Amino acid sequence: MTQPIQAVLFDLDGTLLDTHDLILSSFRHSTREVLGRVVPDEELLAKVGQPLDVQMRDFTDDPALQEKLVEVYREHNHAVHDAQVKTFPGVPEVLETLDRAGVRMAVVTSKRQALAQRGLDVCEIARFMEFVVAPDVFPEHKPAPGPVLHACELMGLDPAACMYVGDSPYDIMAGNAAGCATVAATWGMFSIEDLSACAPTFMIDDPAALPEIALSSRFASNAE
Repeated sequence: MTQPIQAVLFDLDGTLLDTHDLILSSFRHSTREVLGRVVPDEELLAKVGQPLDVQMRDFTDDPALQEKLVEVYREHNHAVHDAQVKTFPGVPEVLETLDRAGVRMAVVTSKRQALAQRGLDVCEIARFMEFVVAPDVFPEHKPAPGPVLHACELMGLDPAACMYVGDSPYDIMAGNAAGCATVAATWGMFSIEDLSACAPTFMIDDPAALPEIALSSRFASNAE
């Protein structure tokens, strides 16, 4: 018998918040400033969804330069963040629908907690989220299941009662490994092929499709 969905956990960048241009401009700026070269955009975005220090290891083997890349990236990102961050169309309405239906929600992200919270606040969707699990407050990071499992524990729920929504393969791998139903958001930064290869429970191309999936899954046990 299927366990009903009681909570939806969300990735942040590329899922709730459209930060593509913000992230790309920050990567371009930091790699030019620190490395003095232009890195192709597809390489800059290849590991979005993992912590920033992990991503920077792809661009240089020098730990000092990796640290400097992170520093310069964050300086630029913080300076332009509020002007560039926005929700994807339909996201606030989706969160309102889930909230009215009594579905609990939280964020599991690879972005540091303070900036993740800032994005939620700027976009006026923080009120829907019970908490944020971030790499500076929980040591393990996606694609390992730890952050998702930690969110389930904070909710006091079995992972089978939670759904994890994300736009990257790392999100889907983490959610699957945690034992959650997973939803691949194809409006983010990764291809349908990359997401499909990770075997998500569902794939959607519009946030508006999420409430029906979450609510029908929520009551699936009653229909069996």
